[in-house]
Amino acid sequence: MKSFKLVTLIVLGVMGLKSHAQNVTAISLPLGGNAYSSLHQDSERTLSNRGIVNWSNPKEYFTAYFRVSKPGTITVLLSDKPVVDGQSVLEFAINNQSKKVSFDETKPFDGKIGEWIIKDTGYVALTIKGMSKSGTKFPSIQTLSISGTATEGKTAYVKNNEGNFFHWGRRGPSVHLNYQQPENVNAAWYYNEVTVPKGEDILGSYFMANGFGEGYFGMQVNSPTERHILFSVWSPFNTDDPKSIPESHKIKMLKKGENVHTGEFGNEGAGGQSYLNYMWKAGNTYKFLLHGVPGKDSLTTYTAYFFAPEINKWQLIASFTRPQTKTYLKRFHSFLENFSPVQGDLSRKVLFDNQWICDDKGIWTELKSARFTTDNTGAKGYRMDYQGGVDKGAFYLKNGGFFNDYTTPRKIFTRSSAGKKPEIDFSKLP
Repeated sequence: MKSFKLVTLIVLGVMGLKSHAQNVTAISLPLGGNAYSSLHQDSERTLSNRGIVNWSNPKEYFTAYFRVSKPGTITVLLSDKPVVDGQSVLEFAINNQSKKVSFDETKPFDGKIGEWIIKDTGYVALTIKGMSKSGTKFPSIQTLSISGTATEGKTAYVKNNEGNFFHWGRRGPSVHLNYQQPENVNAAWYYNEVTVPKGEDILGSYFMANGFGEGYFGMQVNSPTERHILFSVWSPFNTDDPKSIPESHKIKMLKKGENVHTGEFGNEGAGGQSYLNYMWKAGNTYKFLLHGVPGKDSLTTYTAYFFAPEINKWQLIASFTRPQTKTYLKRFHSFLENFSPVQGDLSRKVLFDNQWICDDKGIWTELKSARFTTDNTGAKGYRMDYQGGVDKGAFYLKNGGFFNDYTTPRKIFTRSSAGKKPEIDFSKLP
């Protein structure tokens, strides 16, 4: 009888251990989609889809991010065998609590990095620094395994590279304001004002002011010495290759402003593109005006104008015709995106205010409500550092930087500020 009880207890104990093991939730964190280099623009050689590679500079360090929805413990392991050159020491740190780990190419590595206590929900930043090395390179690291009670709830991180999501995930979530517009209005003009607060003009940002059903119009930070006012119209021919567009579906340029470059674009749809290289300034407010009217021959003409306070006049960007199209302006929206994956760990913000449309009879209507949305990176739960809403009476968008307070998508906001109707003499526009 005692023997039977003892066997029963052992079996139950083993079952309990198995049950506990099954409850341990581990996430596999690929560094190719979730890590960033401290060198940002100079990091393409050391941070690839294979994670950290060719790392030799001791001043360069890396930070990997993942989000947890409950406090608790985490244990970090290396999922893959690291590529080790000689002997080296790396420091792994979370919340200023560091673990030094030694690597030796002549000895096997057990994979264990360390354990930490996570006291709050939100994003966890794990930094990886090189302390010393005898060879020419620090270890190459591809994937981290993270487990513990803090990972038992919902987590957010880029899980894999399916659909090229290491690229999209490291760029961060794009965020949009979809302006609520009145029905049965032939909107011929669309007006918006944009302010990028000081310090938020991060390299790789596109602050898109006047989005419409067939294109977009806004301003970018392209390099430390170059900023664009960009206006593009999609071709009705569905392709990412502008060279494949048949003549009957091509966007045609009618006119362009002084010093404006024009051409074609691809990769995210294809069509006609124009841009003015203009060093706009953070903290200043810029005005965007778009004209769109259908013709009699299934051609719709779109014309973009830009007002800089430094110049104090409206400038023509470009005018395009779109074939197979007969429509007034519609689907008004603004968005904020980061088009540089190495800048996705930096936050950026933009304010949009005083939105108006003017119909074909010259009657102005203010747009005061907008629905907030995010792109597939946010919708899949890979990144949750996205925000939108109303700030001091103006709409705003914010993304990147792994902040914790996110806005629920599809929420509708109404700005409280009383708008000022644009005073524009259309006949005097260039």
